[in-house]
Amino acid sequence: MGNLPPQRLNPDFPFLSVGLDFAGPFYILNRKGRGSRLIKCYLCLFVCLRFKCIHLECVSDLSKESFVMTLKRFIARRGKPIEIFCDNGRNFVAAAKDVGDFIKNNTEPLSGFASQEGIKFIFTPTYAPHFGGIWEAGVKAAKYHAKRVIGNSHLTFEEITTLFAQIESILNSRPLYPLSSSPNYLLSLTPGHFLIGRPLTSIPSANLKNAKEHSLKRFARLEQIHQHFWRRWSKEYIAELQQRIKWRNDTSRLNVGDLVLLQEDNTPPLNWRLGRVTRLFPGADGVSRVADVNTTRGSVRRPLIRLCPLLTSVDITG
Repeated sequence: MGNLPPQRLNPDFPFLSVGLDFAGPFYILNRKGRGSRLIKCYLCLFVCLRFKCIHLECVSDLSKESFVMTLKRFIARRGKPIEIFCDNGRNFVAAAKDVGDFIKNNTEPLSGFASQEGIKFIFTPTYAPHFGGIWEAGVKAAKYHAKRVIGNSHLTFEEITTLFAQIESILNSRPLYPLSSSPNYLLSLTPGHFLIGRPLTSIPSANLKNAKEHSLKRFARLEQIHQHFWRRWSKEYIAELQQRIKWRNDTSRLNVGDLVLLQEDNTPPLNWRLGRVTRLFPGADGVSRVADVNTTRGSVRRPLIRLCPLLTSVDITG
């Protein structure tokens, strides 16, 4: 296995080096009311190569013009990247030529920084999707459950744009690493910290898990889809943190003072319940299977199979 590229290792501002890909299609309504018809739209994903922050955009088609407008919206919100990694899609290649010629000729002002430095497009080899594993993984995280929770519901362009923004917020709220080693500090580092400097949050709403779809208004239906995506993706993310292999000796990495993510049902979107381990309870064989965890709502006792330890400096370096 080769070494990671410098874009994955050298610290810098988020979204300076990004990976780019399209996903879809998604079928939406061209307008509300009678006489509406189904049209296609697509998901455009930008992923920061340094911090794995996700940015999602809804695109009406796969043309060069639509991609250029999407790129301009991304730059207006996240800043201008210095390099974009993508495949050899015809819209990407044509847009790269147009953007390069536009900045080179400087026919009209863009911005102070962009007029001096161009955006470098780096294309992966043809028929080599594994060269872009980091953005292919982002597409899987966003598209896999989005397709299933939307189902046969036909949203408008405005509604699906809102849903993509909510999915983006969910993906950027995942806990990565403890912010402090203090036993009383219960916050973790998330991709959202690199974007806004604090954890991402969501507006509280009623639990619509068991509500009938046909009885909901369009806004409530959109919120139900949002909650369904949160439940599906958060369980999958927790399962990835809990990966275990066959063992014959106690290889548990959980220690007193570790920051853990509690696996709980029916939590609202973007609500990750974190806590610090205060006590372990070893069995007769010396293996700990239960722990006391201090949370913001007091101390709780949970089995270790419901606790997901976050990465520590030892895990990263060794």
